[in-house]
Amino acid sequence: MTKLHDLHRQGQSVWLDYIRRDLLVSGELARLVDRGIRGLTSNPTIFQQALAKSSEYDAQIAEILAADPAAEPAVVFEKLAIADIQDAADLLLPVFEDSNGADGFVSLEVSPHLAADTAGTIADAHRLWNEVARPNLMIKVPATPEGIPPIEELIAAGINVNVTLMFSLENYENAAQAYLRGVARTQNPSGVASVASFFVSRVDSNTDAALEKVGSAEALAQRGKAAVANAKLAYRRYRELFEGPTFAAAAEQGARPQRTLWASTSTKNPEYPDLLYVEPLVGPNTVNTMPPATIDAFLDHGEIDPEALTTDVDTARADIEALAELGIDFDQITADLQVEGVRKFADSYDDLLATVAEKMAAIRP
Repeated sequence: MTKLHDLHRQGQSVWLDYIRRDLLVSGELARLVDRGIRGLTSNPTIFQQALAKSSEYDAQIAEILAADPAAEPAVVFEKLAIADIQDAADLLLPVFEDSNGADGFVSLEVSPHLAADTAGTIADAHRLWNEVARPNLMIKVPATPEGIPPIEELIAAGINVNVTLMFSLENYENAAQAYLRGVARTQNPSGVASVASFFVSRVDSNTDAALEKVGSAEALAQRGKAAVANAKLAYRRYRELFEGPTFAAAAEQGARPQRTLWASTSTKNPEYPDLLYVEPLVGPNTVNTMPPATIDAFLDHGEIDPEALTTDVDTARADIEALAELGIDFDQITADLQVEGVRKFADSYDDLLATVAEKMAAIRP
């Protein structure tokens, strides 16, 4: 038993925020599952790094080109990604089954270029769901204004959804309400699952920059507080929505709460503790997605306070309110972060296709 198992006993699941083919074929993911990992997430940046730094995909690229010499990079990448996602889903299927569909999920993102395209997001999500054909797949959909309607439609259709790129309480509210509407429409409420991925470390990065621009002692004292405070307020809203009368009727029909998921949990500022976005965010019915280095750090020296998320919530609100008193528009910071997040994933996706194109050119005779 490891500290990851201890976390799960307190109600928090840890999902690996990483994918690469050697992780799957070497047995490393299976070993991580034995150590307590209960899911896996991917995104264009993760896939771009995996492809750029590895030759493990070259053989499959050659096979794809042999069957279809005119294949476009986007088609080739999707075949590579789907193979990895299917293998990861198969490895995590026992977790999915043992947890009665509560855990064991693997996430795959719709094209980031669809972030402002409602109809395109719905169509792409259905296509990927059918292509992967695994019950423990989650389709990642951004919580952009155009991404909110697809959440309801996909949940209603029985497709698991990981709502991503959430930075504000408004993002969270919109995603949660879309899930509630979708659950009310789905034919099998107990057969669909969703998480609301609330990004953490980037909130501190951008808020700290604004505080440093103010430069006063009071402002500088607020650095490193906004991200955890923001997450605690989101979790309080989760409890209001899913542990009270709002969700009671759906729960009686077997519907699951849409768990909050803490994303971007590696510490970006080396002056901050390496588990700043792990230890304070422990709480029931939550997920924390961690990259390998953060998992290693937690296994080495992490501490678990089962009431971390529910303590000092008034202080968390005061920390957010202090930003306005310092002349900092926190709502604008979080809105900008979502725009920036969409752009970064789109850029990573384009870089990814360029990497695939280079590999294709090297492999083609």
